[in-house]
Amino acid sequence: MKFRDEVEKRGGDFRETVYSFGEVEGEAFCLTRWLRARKFKYDEVIAMVEEATEVRKEARKHDFYPDPVQALGCEPSVFMAQYSQLYHGYAKNGCPVFISKPGVLNVDGMECVTTLDGILKFHWYVMMHDYKNRLLEHKEKHPDFCNFQCVCVIDLDHLSSSQLSQRALSIVKTQTAIDSVCFPETMNKTLVINAPRFFSLTWNIIKGWIDPRTAGKIELISNRKNWEARLRELVDVDQLPSDYGGKATATTETLAKEAPTGVMKQYHHLVHVRATGHFTADVPKGGEMEVTVFTRSTTEVTVSVVDEHSKSKVYAPGVIVKHTGGTGDNDKPTSVVITKERIKGPVQARIKIDSKGGRFSTAGNYMVACNIY
Repeated sequence: MKFRDEVEKRGGDFRETVYSFGEVEGEAFCLTRWLRARKFKYDEVIAMVEEATEVRKEARKHDFYPDPVQALGCEPSVFMAQYSQLYHGYAKNGCPVFISKPGVLNVDGMECVTTLDGILKFHWYVMMHDYKNRLLEHKEKHPDFCNFQCVCVIDLDHLSSSQLSQRALSIVKTQTAIDSVCFPETMNKTLVINAPRFFSLTWNIIKGWIDPRTAGKIELISNRKNWEARLRELVDVDQLPSDYGGKATATTETLAKEAPTGVMKQYHHLVHVRATGHFTADVPKGGEMEVTVFTRSTTEVTVSVVDEHSKSKVYAPGVIVKHTGGTGDNDKPTSVVITKERIKGPVQARIKIDSKGGRFSTAGNYMVACNIY
């Protein structure tokens, strides 16, 4: 009662922070989330809401970045190709199911297409628009649903120690900090699956960023048979993706639906260039391809598109690509559309990248994004 009275007395930004998902969550359920996060210690709860109000202040000015393309600086599908994560169905308790695949995280590719600031803006978009809307839609269909939490699956399959760079951990830490203070008690359960042996050290680091109560909701299960069985305990098979032991659409198909309107298929390939590099994409009969290159490299290169089987057949002559912006973490990368006109299929198209740097220099990394219409 005391906390409720204080929320109503302060009103404004303070109240909006508490009811970040809207009043439809229900007063008792919403206030209890905040109280549980600080073990019902009133002064600590008030301090937490004040901190959260300040943390979300800048994002709130921009309505929490409702346009994901503007937030990231690229199409979400390009970003998702570097760091696959998606919502897929609902758990038996009504909570949305979120699946993240750090095991296929491409840090170099991510640096080519966006910034740390862009990733954090996108995170605000996900929480305050995508995730929030999923909760509200489920509430509308199921009026008794008040458990505004999420069941998370963190898939570490294919994870290597090199992927756990300082930059990657910095992203995880910052996102975790935002969620912990601004969206308390929104994690219902997290399953970390396919964890390699070396992950135990990293897990000890990550546990230090979250409170013990939250850590207690996290289960590490490496054996596929065991984690599939545990997932089926939490999620009905018709809501669980087929690649995670269910009967619903596979996550790869769901992610493919993130493509821009009209795009039938996408290719995303990181090309590391010393003197030269290339990538080949198939354009089917009736299809048309558009090619965009993203980079932070300040070495000038020429990008051209030719026929894989007849190099004299040129679809896009050499286009100069060079990053001319800043080199800081939050300086936006350069993106250049290579194809003035879409390339019509059927054809096997080779995207060639030739460095104009010195003989012994390394040009850098280039993300080649191909949209097939």
